[in-house]
Amino acid sequence: MADLSHDIASIVAQVKARTVQPVTLIDQALEFIATNDTAIHAWTHVGTASSMHQAAGAVDCDAPLAGVSFGVKDVLNVAHMPTRFGAQLPFHSNEPFDAACVTRLRAAGAVPIGKTVTAEFAYKRPGPTVNPHDAARTPGGSSSGSAAAVAAGMVPFALGTQTGGSMIRPAAFCGVAGFKPTFGAVGRDGMKVICESLDTIGWYARSVQDVRRIATVLLSGKKVVEPAQPPKVALALNYQHVLEPDARSALNNAVRILREHGSVCAEISVPDDLTELAAAHQIIMRYELARSIAPIAHRYPEYLSETLLECVRQGHATDHEEHSEARAFQREMTDEWRRIAQGADFILTPSVPGEAPRGLASTGSAAFNVAWSVLGWPCLHIPHGVSRNGMPLGVQLVAQRGSDMDLLAWGEWMEHLFTASELRDQPEPQSKAY
Repeated sequence: MADLSHDIASIVAQVKARTVQPVTLIDQALEFIATNDTAIHAWTHVGTASSMHQAAGAVDCDAPLAGVSFGVKDVLNVAHMPTRFGAQLPFHSNEPFDAACVTRLRAAGAVPIGKTVTAEFAYKRPGPTVNPHDAARTPGGSSSGSAAAVAAGMVPFALGTQTGGSMIRPAAFCGVAGFKPTFGAVGRDGMKVICESLDTIGWYARSVQDVRRIATVLLSGKKVVEPAQPPKVALALNYQHVLEPDARSALNNAVRILREHGSVCAEISVPDDLTELAAAHQIIMRYELARSIAPIAHRYPEYLSETLLECVRQGHATDHEEHSEARAFQREMTDEWRRIAQGADFILTPSVPGEAPRGLASTGSAAFNVAWSVLGWPCLHIPHGVSRNGMPLGVQLVAQRGSDMDLLAWGEWMEHLFTASELRDQPEPQSKAY
């Protein structure tokens, strides 16, 4: 029997060797979800056994992701599965075709097993998902279900989206690897696009190694190059936002490990432009969200939250000129940050202010994410360490547009260093008297 906790390469190897059939893997995943999701609430829909058996039966056992099940955020289409957008509408979409990214993954042998919880229209109102490490804490948002499903071991990977911090924040709070590619790197056909200039499809996995394996499918054509020497790292550490002591310690420890292994780490001055980037993000997001949601908000306002409706009102109150100016600033800052990064291979920075906050009414702060979403740069969260309360911590790596595969190569290298460091720092087992 295949072990669902294995990495993607191990699962694929078993399928390729014909020691396990894809249908067996699907049955295991369905059983695991049925047993565990009553506590986590990561899924809005899970495929029936018969439909999943049919999908598994069509898998090419020699494909690069053969037999690997995955979750899909409920703003992306999966053929013949309902799409509800995290909303309480009196109807749902049920398209006969997949989103383009799901099609590519299916062609590579992966099987979409169900739809995962999202905040209402990927905005602020949380869904029912809880943090797998502590049910009293938020899993983050808006891709909460996808991150929690991976963290709980229900699927090896899952698709999410990011407009502000909706990929990186749940990855950090749930303790999984999370990747937001360069804006536009993954086609959005079959997605409910909320913000045309910001929305980016990403994915979660249990390791950067697995994230990278998915990238070879969804970012096909990007050359995979292994690092030949330690990276040059720009340290973006001095934000105006408060960083909790445990998160600061994890970040400092990451810098120490990098330097111990030959990396040149130079701190860069984080400019006040970050505040302006956050303001530009709000203008762009509200303007574009309002126009995307307008038909539904006009026809079914009673089914939408006041939080979403207020954003729609603010977006409609934003004129075209203000939106154009924010977009121009977005382009200007892309060039400015290339200069600030000083030719570094990547920027090392916090992912979130600290551990997942207690309570489920909010999805936490995206203060360390929105600037990179506005710039459209690829971002990677790597789990690293735990807080004094036993909650996951980690760090964020950011690279310039189009450097996705290089960023993932560095990320996997760092992941290996973190693992080695954690093993080294474990206390020696105490001898026992019997």
